[in-house]
Amino acid sequence: MLAAIVVILILCIVFLPQFWVQHVIKKYNQPIEGLPGTGGELAQHLVNRFEINGVSVEQTEPGNDHYDPESKSIRLSEDNYTGKSLTAITIAAHEFGHALQHHTDYQPLILRTRLAKFAAAAEKIASFILVSLPFAIILVKVPIFSIIMLLAGLTIMCLPIILHLITLPVEFDASFNKALPILNEGQYIPESAMPIARQILRAAAMTYIAASLASLLNFYRWMAILRR
Repeated sequence: MLAAIVVILILCIVFLPQFWVQHVIKKYNQPIEGLPGTGGELAQHLVNRFEINGVSVEQTEPGNDHYDPESKSIRLSEDNYTGKSLTAITIAAHEFGHALQHHTDYQPLILRTRLAKFAAAAEKIASFILVSLPFAIILVKVPIFSIIMLLAGLTIMCLPIILHLITLPVEFDASFNKALPILNEGQYIPESAMPIARQILRAAAMTYIAASLASLLNFYRWMAILRR
């Protein structure tokens, strides 16, 4: 009973922020004709203004706004690329913030990029190790071998959690140390809209907090399976 309550609480903590994020983003995704340009145009303007050579601005699929350090591309969904809304402008500024981090060799971003490549492959390996563990115990019948496999699997499963912990300061820096001052100093949105921009940026950061909690939930799920 207690385990069920804990799981329900964790699910609420993981998924409720996502619903709130979508609510905030949708709420402020309404066109505002008084804005001088679209999210895509702002991103390109900032690339030119800060003279970050080699960075492109592209349109991507819905819900996949991001900066790709590999190709040095700011990618915005259609609503944010072509839209004149507070959501579009704020998210464009946030993704440009990552490009600015890359340009200035912001070490947490560099570390996250390297770790992300390793973590994606490591998580698959960990899943294979943990699934095959019961069979290995039966076939090998050497306790130390089983313990080594268990420790290896759990260690690798921790990598996504570590990645998300590194991601949080990277996201907050892009939002509140890069995007927000740029929007304020450049007067790209009305001064009265700055609290809304802050709310949108805070909502965007919540998606990564939820992802961190989801990683913990996945780790808890594997531990529950192994205890059976």
